[in-house]
Amino acid sequence: MNEIVDYTGLSHLEVSEETIETITPILNRAYPIDVADFIIDQTSLEDQLLVFNALTPEKSVLTFEYLSTRIQKIFIRELPEEKKIKLLNALSPDDRTALLEELPPFLVSILLKYLSPEERALSLSLLGYPKESVGRVMTPDYISIKLDWTVQEVLDYIRKKGHDSETLNVIYAVDEKGVLVDDFRIREFLLNPLDTKVEKLSDHKFIGLLVTASIENAILIFRKYARTALPVIDSDGMLLGIVTVDDIMALSVEEDTEDIQKIGGVAALSEPYIDTPFFSLMKKRAGWLIILFVGELLTASVMGHYEEEISQAVVLALFLPLIISSGGNSGSQASTLIIRALALGEISIKNWWIIMKREIFSGLFLGGILGLMGFIRVSLWGMIFLSYGEHWLLIAITVSLSLIGVVLWGTISGAMFPLILQRCGVDPATSSAPFVATLVDVTGLIIFFNIALYVLKGTLL
Repeated sequence: MNEIVDYTGLSHLEVSEETIETITPILNRAYPIDVADFIIDQTSLEDQLLVFNALTPEKSVLTFEYLSTRIQKIFIRELPEEKKIKLLNALSPDDRTALLEELPPFLVSILLKYLSPEERALSLSLLGYPKESVGRVMTPDYISIKLDWTVQEVLDYIRKKGHDSETLNVIYAVDEKGVLVDDFRIREFLLNPLDTKVEKLSDHKFIGLLVTASIENAILIFRKYARTALPVIDSDGMLLGIVTVDDIMALSVEEDTEDIQKIGGVAALSEPYIDTPFFSLMKKRAGWLIILFVGELLTASVMGHYEEEISQAVVLALFLPLIISSGGNSGSQASTLIIRALALGEISIKNWWIIMKREIFSGLFLGGILGLMGFIRVSLWGMIFLSYGEHWLLIAITVSLSLIGVVLWGTISGAMFPLILQRCGVDPATSSAPFVATLVDVTGLIIFFNIALYVLKGTLL
């Protein structure tokens, strides 16, 4: 009977020169991702390198792909040259490209010399595609066949070449020029008679990605068609490589993380939070904070403009936080909903009028709810506690109308601003919740004071 061992619990292992020989067999049998986590958890670089160098060549390559970018960059500098050469040549092309694009140019030029001529040419080819494009993340390791082959020939070819393929779930058919003509699930060859021609199984339809397409677009296509892999072609239809779902899942997490950080008013981090240097983190956070602070300074200018009105009706100042926070919150809500819908491909710029109409009604409805609550609150305090003097009813009307106006404006602004940014070619996530809230704070004050001037004219003002 085979012994079942839980290899995920590696944290109890102690790393030292004395214990490394004892724990190495355990590490070599563990899953690469668990070994990578174990290495990351080590507190010193010496222990991390000790563990990594003890692994078998195959295990070290698989483990390296799961290490954080920060540790990968350190290892690639610290490893012995011989191990470095073997590691770089053994890495899958897409993982090697991901590492090289994170390194400074002078180091990339050095590392490229360690590669075999074939691997060097491949890396240079992938690095030649635009950053954030499908070409940067594709792999040329795939199985391609011809339509005039039989199922038997296909299976024989897979047995011969399949070890080098990134995935065998999907097989691609190309013509004599290398142009992609169809894709097949492996099950189609497993379930059909061996003498069946591939042409007979073909419907000449496939879903592919342009090599210059954005990663964001690729993520949407993977989500829509639920594929395990997609072919990458050029403008002439030539099959250049494939992108697999595991790579897309990792990239999807990165894209979503970047969007969330931007929505929070932080420049996107290029490394995990814990690995980001302190001053780099401060730089990314301070930039937006300064911009938002300057924006909020405009509120002081607006307050100064209405200083006389405030001095005549001090009671208005009591409701300023209520009014501007309601507008900012409604704008942040709308902005977040639209940014996410854009990211998922649920809406596009051409839907702007539908979105506008929905948000106008949403703003009026939500503003009406808050306006009614504000009216009731001011009225109760005015009648029971006589808090707002003899004109409490006019103050209640002012607060109510202001809430409706500010929430309506905040909702429309929050919904439209991401669409405007996308139309201008800017990432919609840049219209972060703090940015929209700041915009609505300033404009909300103007709405509030103008409504107050109209309603309270001849009484308090």
